[in-house]
Amino acid sequence: MNNETLFPPDRVSVMGVLNTTPDSFSDGGRLYSSEEGLLLRELQAGAQRLVEAGAHLLDIGGESTRPGALEVQVGDEIRRTEGAIRSVAASTSVPISIDTRKAEVAQVAIKAGASVINDVSGLSHDPSLAVVAAQTGSVLILGHMQGTPQTMQTRPHYSDLLQEVARDLQKSIDIARAAGVDSEQLVIDPGIGFGKRLEDNLLLIAHAGWFREHFGLPVLIGPSRKAFIGTLTGDPVTERDLPSHAACAVAAFTGADAVRVHEASGALRSVLIGKAIRDASAKVAT
Repeated sequence: MNNETLFPPDRVSVMGVLNTTPDSFSDGGRLYSSEEGLLLRELQAGAQRLVEAGAHLLDIGGESTRPGALEVQVGDEIRRTEGAIRSVAASTSVPISIDTRKAEVAQVAIKAGASVINDVSGLSHDPSLAVVAAQTGSVLILGHMQGTPQTMQTRPHYSDLLQEVARDLQKSIDIARAAGVDSEQLVIDPGIGFGKRLEDNLLLIAHAGWFREHFGLPVLIGPSRKAFIGTLTGDPVTERDLPSHAACAVAAFTGADAVRVHEASGALRSVLIGKAIRDASAKVAT
C-alpha cells in the first residue's frame, strides 16, 4: 500500500476513530471494557458502524493523547490494541491504522492486521517507529505536536505558525527517509489541537492545501470533537459532530486529502461538498 492508494486523489478520504482507552477525550471510554470479549464485540460493532457509514479506513488507538494525558506503558498499549486490530481486521476489508507513538506497539499491530501507522508525535517520541514503517512497507502518517500530551496545551506559542509547523514536519520527514521510508509511504498531519491555540487550529485548516503543495504529500486533518470547536460553539464533547463536519468541509475545500473523525456519515457528506466546491473553483481558476 502507498499513500495514493490509501488516499486516492479523486476523493477526500474519511478515517474513522476507534478508541480502546478508558480515558478517551471524545467518548469517555465508551468502547472500553475490562472484559476482553465484551470489548472486542463492541469494537467490531463500532467498526461496522463506521464502515457502513462510509469510512474508508479505521484508526485504532490504545493510548489517549488528549491534553494532560499520561503515557501508557508499551505492554498495556499492546494488550489494548493487538486483539482489537486482529478482531476488526477479520470482520472488515478496509485498511486499519494503528494510532501509536511507539515502535513496539506498531510492530505488533502490523502483524495483527494494520497496514498504516499514525504517529501524532511525528517520530519525536520514538524515531525507531520509522524503521518499522520501512521494514513493513506501511504507510506512515507524521503528525505535528508542540511538546508532549502532558505539556502541549501549556501556553503554546508560535511566531510564524505555518513555517514553524512545516519546519518540524520536515524534520519528521527527514527522519523517516533516513530510516528507509519511501516518500510514497508518507502522509502529513499538521496536528490540530496538539499544542495549538484556537487561531492556530483555524489557520492550519485554512492552509491544508498549502501543506500539500509545500511537501508534495497527502495531508490529513483531524478536527473531530476537538476543544477549539467547543470554544467556538459552546458545545460539549458529545455534541460536537455537526461543527466538526463543518470543519471537515472547509478542510476538504482548502485542500485536505483526508479527515479523521468519530462520526463518519456526516463527515463523508461534508467532504463531498467541500471537495466539489474546491474542484469547481479550480476549473474557474484555470
